[in-house]
Amino acid sequence: MGVLITVLAVCAVAGLVLLALSLHNVQQYEKGVVFRFGRLLPDIRGPGLRVIRPIGDRMRKVSVQTEVLGIPPQGSITADNVTLTVDAVVYFKVIDPVKALVNVRDYPAAVSQIAQTSLRSVIGRADLDTLLSDRDHINAELKKVMDAPTEEPWGLRIERVEIKDIALPESMMRSMSKQAEAERERRARVIAADGEFQASQRLTDAAATMADTPGALQLRLLQTVVDVSAEKNSTLVMPFPVEMLRFFEHQSRRDEGSGAESDGRLVRRSDRRGALSAEAVTPEPAMPVPDPARAASLSEELTGSRAEVAQERRDNWPTRRDAQEALSG
Repeated sequence: MGVLITVLAVCAVAGLVLLALSLHNVQQYEKGVVFRFGRLLPDIRGPGLRVIRPIGDRMRKVSVQTEVLGIPPQGSITADNVTLTVDAVVYFKVIDPVKALVNVRDYPAAVSQIAQTSLRSVIGRADLDTLLSDRDHINAELKKVMDAPTEEPWGLRIERVEIKDIALPESMMRSMSKQAEAERERRARVIAADGEFQASQRLTDAAATMADTPGALQLRLLQTVVDVSAEKNSTLVMPFPVEMLRFFEHQSRRDEGSGAESDGRLVRRSDRRGALSAEAVTPEPAMPVPDPARAASLSEELTGSRAEVAQERRDNWPTRRDAQEALSG
């Protein structure tokens, strides 16, 4: 009786051990691949409690989560012969657990190696400006280069590749800073020149408007006086009417015109006097005694010329009515 109880107890313990060996818990983010005596079984175990043969079966769990793999800094030479150091990060996941276990050994290390070689090859085909300004294009090209040898043969999908940092030599950084400073200075000068051009156009339009409207200049003068008087200073501003300046300007032009006409008439009159005097003084050989009628006509002609000159001076002289018209205009 005691021997039977011992045998039953041993069998129970052995059954519990075998049951424990045959039960496997697969997480939600994992896939179970079963090998029976080294041979792959076609069925892939999903998440949950799974039972396998305790003897001869071995289960390998593969995570299907997205894994992040950092690429060590890689020294490379760009297409324009610039030496730099670049490091990146790779995001990948397992889409076929069977290929990831059977076709490649230690797939994270394999992804790291292929990422390093791909990074160097892509950096060698790009120039420095593209590498610094168009990183999206470089990242897409890196992903495309790494997808070809990993997705179909290894069952891995490269989801994203990002360049983290680009280390440049000190001399190159100084050169780039000088170039950027020169570019900013050029833009500042262009913007200042454009502002001056626009300001000159606006001033031209304002001058044309003020020329068409005489009262605008006076209003602008009064506004300037208001701006100056707003400050607390001891400056006394006495505005001078613009109409007075225009009156003097018109008057000076009229005097110049009348003076030129008077000079011309005086020259003609002096020429006429000279001719008349020469004609009057020069004795005619045929007539020793001058004709009294001719002398009288010459005297009347000289008197008429003097009266005409005096009348022109009176007509051209500015009157009070002219000053009032100039002020009102």
